[in-house]
Amino acid sequence: MNKTFIAAALALAALTQPAWAELKIGFVNTDRVFREAAPAQRALKALEKEFAPRAQELQALAKQIRDMQTDLDKNGMTMKDSDRRNKEREIEALNRDFQRRNREFREDQNMRSGQEMASIQERANKVIQQIADAEKYDLILQEAVFVSPRIDITDKVLKSLSDK
Repeated sequence: MNKTFIAAALALAALTQPAWAELKIGFVNTDRVFREAAPAQRALKALEKEFAPRAQELQALAKQIRDMQTDLDKNGMTMKDSDRRNKEREIEALNRDFQRRNREFREDQNMRSGQEMASIQERANKVIQQIADAEKYDLILQEAVFVSPRIDITDKVLKSLSDK
């Protein structure tokens, strides 16, 4: 919802004292929802499982590069110049490949994580709307500087998300 609209609605409600007294406000801590909701935890585990093979490949490639660099550092002085240069080029090529693959891995991981979080946000918004309708809330906020525990409905949202 537009923040300007919310501010205007609150200002209008403040000007009319009886309306302000009847205004029912709730708050949802979205960080907690993304951390603690059952669908968020399932999504995190699924993402870890999905990206684990690629992460292991990257770790193996990094180890291979380190081992080759250690070998070059240890034996480089005794190698022929041409062999040493070939080994350095091979390490550089592997390092570039590692950097490229690591960047692609992070981009893919961030994209999939964003997709999962958007899906969870959509589900959470539906649950919040259902709670708002059922309990007759006039306004539910997702960001605030200070929130009284009295208006925090995050636990209700988490419970509803885990029930589905």
